[in-house]
Amino acid sequence: MTQVPGGVPDVFLSGLSPGEIDEALGYSGGFRSSQIYGWIAKGAGDFASMTNLPAVERERLASVYGSLRSSKVNAELADEDGSLKLQIRLRDGSAVECVLLEDIEGRKTACLSSQVGCPMGCTFCRTGRLGFLRNLGADEILEQYYFLKERRGFISNVVFMGMGEPLLNLGAVRKAITLLSDRAGIGMSLRKITISTCGIVPGILDLAAKGPKVRLAVSLTAADDALRSELMPVNKTWGLDVLKESLLAYQKVTEERITIEAVITGNRNGSAEAARNLASWIRPLNAQINIIAWNVVPGMDFTEPSKAQMRAFAEILKGSDITVVQRMHRGRGVMGACGQLGDTLRADQEIPTSASVAQA
Repeated sequence: MTQVPGGVPDVFLSGLSPGEIDEALGYSGGFRSSQIYGWIAKGAGDFASMTNLPAVERERLASVYGSLRSSKVNAELADEDGSLKLQIRLRDGSAVECVLLEDIEGRKTACLSSQVGCPMGCTFCRTGRLGFLRNLGADEILEQYYFLKERRGFISNVVFMGMGEPLLNLGAVRKAITLLSDRAGIGMSLRKITISTCGIVPGILDLAAKGPKVRLAVSLTAADDALRSELMPVNKTWGLDVLKESLLAYQKVTEERITIEAVITGNRNGSAEAARNLASWIRPLNAQINIIAWNVVPGMDFTEPSKAQMRAFAEILKGSDITVVQRMHRGRGVMGACGQLGDTLRADQEIPTSASVAQA
């Protein structure tokens, strides 16, 4: 990190480009900063591990600038299905969660958070009950990736599908994606990175105009305005017609297929009529739909759909020539599946929620 008067941390190197590291550390010429950047991209957690830097310089950097990272792992839970959930304590004492999911072929996906809490209030989502504290910086986003990689090795995909709405923190998300995809650093393909949004129309249009050209997923859940507004309050601001127009505009620019996501509950949006409405709404788009059986969150007034109900729902969509993927229940054992983030992990010290930090 760099220091400002009074010794207060200002900028942490884990979220900086080589040029920014050069400026932050007072170098000139970029050679040392490129070395440091390369080490950070490899997952180095401190200056001492940067063995191609002179020992004297490593000691100087450690004494003057301190830690490379602004956050630390406070607790972790592993599931027998290969899922891992980390609770990350941030510099201000608040916390986020991130998850690593492993599919049956061994591919590992990092599900990263972009905000502390979430302002969107989707009624079927645990994170939506936390409220919103603040956006994450690019360093805080990338450190989630590094912590997961330290524990599980190579990660093939990244999805911004954790806590928060990424299109409401697009600047930091863009910066994190730039560093994730930099060939001189981590080098992940943009096609392996997905931004998932609840339907922030200005953000969708901004992403279309300015990039980056990553994959886009949109949580739809229902294609009836009244029902979607009940389940997802964002629909009161940007209704289904406006959302569809933005997605058509996005596809006109990017020529990319969009993933539509639908969390299906047994008692609110799992009917045959709901499936037909979704099929009709999706049809003009170049899109596939991922249907996700609602993951149980205690205290919520929803029921989990039966396997038969999910099969019937999928068949109606397929009958309308919609490409359907039924997502597996990865991460449930650690409350790390879709809509479950924000539960208290088992930890020695209680992590403050967004509300408790705001009151402090």
